[in-house]
Amino acid sequence: MPESVPVVPQPTKFQKWLLLAFINILRRFRNRTGSVLMLTSDLCVKYGSRLDIVEAQTMLFIAKHTSIPVPKIYFAFTHEECTYILMERIHGQSASKGWVYRSDASKQKILESLKKMVLDMRNLAPQSNAICSVSGGSLYDLRIPSMNLRFGPFKNVQEFHDHLRNGIQAQSNACDELTRLISLHYQDWGSPTFTHGDLSSLNILVRGDSIVGIIDWETAGWYPPYWEYTTACQVNPQNAFWREEIENFLEEMPEALEMEHLRQKYFGDLF
Repeated sequence: MPESVPVVPQPTKFQKWLLLAFINILRRFRNRTGSVLMLTSDLCVKYGSRLDIVEAQTMLFIAKHTSIPVPKIYFAFTHEECTYILMERIHGQSASKGWVYRSDASKQKILESLKKMVLDMRNLAPQSNAICSVSGGSLYDLRIPSMNLRFGPFKNVQEFHDHLRNGIQAQSNACDELTRLISLHYQDWGSPTFTHGDLSSLNILVRGDSIVGIIDWETAGWYPPYWEYTTACQVNPQNAFWREEIENFLEEMPEALEMEHLRQKYFGDLF
């Protein structure tokens, strides 16, 4: 059976006013970490015009149906085309910090925990064959070329693949690589699995040898089973070391990776 999707808590008028006032004061002398502003030792707020309420809904969904540690959501709302998510501030540092200096035993413990969390997520029952957000709506990923910030939803994997290659179909005069890409796209990749979409070491918070939080769920949703692996394989320069660890917590999918490299070459900029 499909897992139920929680309702995002809404603030009272006073709570909304108070949070906006806090942000207006604190942002003048406290730097944001990406789109997150630390409010107190226990609270932080993520906000921005690109943010969507569905990220809060995703974290509530993961907290309810898995054992994956995510920030507790207090409330979320949209005000003047800007979305705000008030949540728990998790005390930990990103796995990227000092990773190369960790012992093999320490790395293995963290990676084994991460592997179990990924399996926990992949065991969630899809609501349909759709490629969509946790609520059945549109998705967000700046690595996917699109006229809008959000794209989809799609009825199935094939419709998603059609979108990724701009609807282009096989032609007799197509080059070998493009023919290969389309052939791979038409394979049976299985039912959608719930996917974080950006399992970078920067989004994994640790304390000691324990994972205390997985953050940044803005790219999450129901995707083809290979999507977690191929997106994780995209690493930025400061995270280059992480590429060597991907297969220690995700199943290696060389054919899917080949497919995504070809897609990027002809239709996008994922890698």
